[in-house]
Order: sequence, then C-alpha cells, then structure tokens
Amino acid sequence: QVQLVESGGGLVQAGGSLRLSCVPSGRTVSTYAMGWFRQAPGKEREFVAVINWSGDNTYYSDSVKGRFTITRDNAKNTVYLQMNSLKPEDSAVYYCAGSEAFFSDYAGTYDHWGQGTQVTVSS
Repeated sequence: QVQLVESGGGLVQAGGSLRLSCVPSGRTVSTYAMGWFRQAPGKEREFVAVINWSGDNTYYSDSVKGRFTITRDNAKNTVYLQMNSLKPEDSAVYYCAGSEAFFSDYAGTYDHWGQGTQVTVSS
C-alpha cells in the first residue's frame, strides 16, 4: 500500500506563492500518474492538476491554469505543486493522489490519497 504525505501548506497573502510537495512511503510512484485535488469547507473535492508518469504531460483545471505548475522528480520520488499568484478562493485542503492506470481529472480513478495539507490565502 502506498501512503502519500503532503507538505508545504500554510498561510500566505493574496498574490503570494507556496510550493506543495508529495512524498510516498512504502513504494515508488514513478510509474503512476499523480494528481492534486483540493477541498474547501462545504464544497466538493475538485481537481487541480495531474502529471503523467514521465512528467512530459500535464493537465490543469481552468481555475489554476497559468498560475499553478505540477512537476515531478522520479529520482527523488516526489511530486510538486508550485502555486503562484494565489487568491483567497484557492484556500482549501490540498490532497495528493496517485493513479496506477489513468491520467485523469476524475477523483474516482485514483488509487492512493494523502491526508492533505491546508492552504489558506488571506486577502
């Protein structure tokens, strides 16, 4: 079983930046597609970004396109989400997820999830 651990969340002012990291334990995720999702209080979990196993294909939600960048370093077994120009509406718990078979924006296709890291953007 793969356990994913997110880090890098925190409190930042609007317009600022944060970089989230996701590190798996128990197994390498170098062959998995890796995604980031987020969930704000009272809202559904929503897709943010996904990267394929080799790192040469990415896909973003319209709400973060041009501001967020997902990358991975398979040698370090780590996935990153660089978040720039943050807005208060980006405030949420951010989850890292791994899919063994799909490059997808649908949460149901992901097999492994982290516990989440809180991102709060103040106005």
